[in-house]
Amino acid sequence: MRTIFHNIGSIQTMDENNSFLTGKSIIVNNNIIESIVDSIDEYKSSEARFVDLNQRAVVPGFIDAHNHLLWDGDRFNEHKLRMDGKSYTDIANMGGGIMSTVRSTRDASDSVLYTNGMHRLRQSLRNGATFVEAKSGYGLSTVDELRLLNIIDQYKGDSNLPSIHTTWMGAHAVTPEHTYESYTEEILSDQLPRVLESNLAESADVFCEPGWFTLEQSEDILRASRSGGLKLRMHIDEFQDGGGGELAAELKVTTADHAHHTSMDTRMKMHEANVMTGFLPGTPYCNGHAWPDFEEVTSNNIPFTLATDFNPNCYINSIPFIGSLAVQRNGMDPYNALSCVTRLAAKSTPRSDGLEHGVIQKGAIASFNVLKSKHWESWCMMPSASPIQSVCLEGNYIEF
Repeated sequence: MRTIFHNIGSIQTMDENNSFLTGKSIIVNNNIIESIVDSIDEYKSSEARFVDLNQRAVVPGFIDAHNHLLWDGDRFNEHKLRMDGKSYTDIANMGGGIMSTVRSTRDASDSVLYTNGMHRLRQSLRNGATFVEAKSGYGLSTVDELRLLNIIDQYKGDSNLPSIHTTWMGAHAVTPEHTYESYTEEILSDQLPRVLESNLAESADVFCEPGWFTLEQSEDILRASRSGGLKLRMHIDEFQDGGGGELAAELKVTTADHAHHTSMDTRMKMHEANVMTGFLPGTPYCNGHAWPDFEEVTSNNIPFTLATDFNPNCYINSIPFIGSLAVQRNGMDPYNALSCVTRLAAKSTPRSDGLEHGVIQKGAIASFNVLKSKHWESWCMMPSASPIQSVCLEGNYIEF
């Protein structure tokens, strides 16, 4: 069935031609954008559904390309510890950090975890994310990581939730009974083969950082994951330049995220190797750290994505808020920031069916946001509220 979206104020398409359209209507057929037209007269006698957008602006559905979706518990007490001078490593050594969340997640029932993820995905959609990369990583054993991947898989196919790219991140940290060496061996001999057999993950991610997985351990896990058919993602250089960017370039991973302290020479190597840089400005915002140097990266024509990094240490589940940080606090152009959460994010986090997303054009998946304002720039100008009036989610029109 066709749905005709008309009386649109403007369409910021984010296509390769940077097309900004006015006076157009969007024709959706099932879950695909069939065409973008000047006149809808030929459809008026059809059985199509007509949706009047009252001159509101339309932008592509946002892609949250880095989201730690599934876990239980909270760590809000840790901010005071950081204010008292404790580092991320100090807090981890005190039993907090990732291990605190692992304990809470292991203790939670499947029902509790499923409900947590459902609420978070609904919140993501309310904030305009029509596609979310969802990581495991708070199980840290074969059984518990598979449990998280199975729960994530249950959200797929729900027409009222964002679509999902599932990432296995068993290599997030280690539990007290393991060293990084022994856990890496367990990952390679047991956990990864079981994950591959389950066919529940599309990508693998490793926390490659001094004090966590070494360059050698990260490389072993990533190469084995690629051999098993998984795409590769990395957490790198969040706290210091630990060489993760060099490894990302060598392995030609899909995306290397955080990259806060990566040198410019290494950023160029990553770019030349077609490795996407994923910036996560919500994390330094929550932790009181300095921002990455967006201007230097932009001036060197290095493309990058922006994402939420939603997790217990960065409780931000709003792409528009991340856009606000980039634009209103770091001086990015609203259009460039929008490209980081749409067109560029689609390159690092593609759909498994091969359909284009992150753009509004003929043949692309019909996922786009109707803003409350007639100005498309409003997508990142309402940090305390959602700028989204309604969403077309793969052809399913949802009003909030």
